[in-house]
Amino acid sequence: MPLDFRGKTAVVTGGANGIGLAAAKALAAGGARVWILDLEKERPAEAAASFGAQGRVADVTDRASLEAAFDAAGPVDIVVANAGTVYFADVTTTTREQWDRTIAVNLTGIFQTVQVATERMKPRRKGAIVLTASTNSWDGEAELVAYNASKAGILGILHTAANELGPYQIRVNAVCPGLIRTRLTKGFYGNPALIKEYFRDIPLGRGGETEEVANAIAFLASDLASFITGAALVVDGGQMAAKFGVWTEEKAEFETDRWRLR
Repeated sequence: MPLDFRGKTAVVTGGANGIGLAAAKALAAGGARVWILDLEKERPAEAAASFGAQGRVADVTDRASLEAAFDAAGPVDIVVANAGTVYFADVTTTTREQWDRTIAVNLTGIFQTVQVATERMKPRRKGAIVLTASTNSWDGEAELVAYNASKAGILGILHTAANELGPYQIRVNAVCPGLIRTRLTKGFYGNPALIKEYFRDIPLGRGGETEEVANAIAFLASDLASFITGAALVVDGGQMAAKFGVWTEEKAEFETDRWRLR
């Protein structure tokens, strides 16, 4: 069954690249009127124009900026709270500046986006909000203490918002991507030896594509998910389900960027 977003307005934060851009395109493909919000350096208007959407500069850490962008979009039906950032440093070397920036964007930014969205959805008694969390919402991947903490916190926002907003018929869900091919992970994918070992623990034997996460976001935002709220949909190729390495040279071989059975 195709996803139908005709007559709906969607706002996607962090929508000028990566998962956000793929989600914006998926919603637009279903007929939604889409607004991309992102930082000036990401050129949201240009990204949006490439597929007939609208783009506006907005910073999720700046409440006034966020409010103004939502006002420009008008009555909103779907919000994808996706904007995020990451710094790689271990527990002892993570600086206070890195911590504060990560929490400001990934956690406070999500909180503010949810608040601004619900202020506009409550009077209309309808809406769908999808948050971008992560498999790191649960695990303790090394050198990502600030990122892990921020993504774990998103689940707290998810559950509380779903509880409080359900009576207003506003659904709140989250996607939890694993390793996805994006601008941020380009260097990782460019190291065959590294991804070979990393993908050993992923039952599907590979990393994910932004469109695969976007499809999950679009489903949760659609009327097909009308009785789903408070859910965290893991999009990770089965990685969180696998305790030990899945792939070995005895039964498979690694080809370019994925494991395949012999």
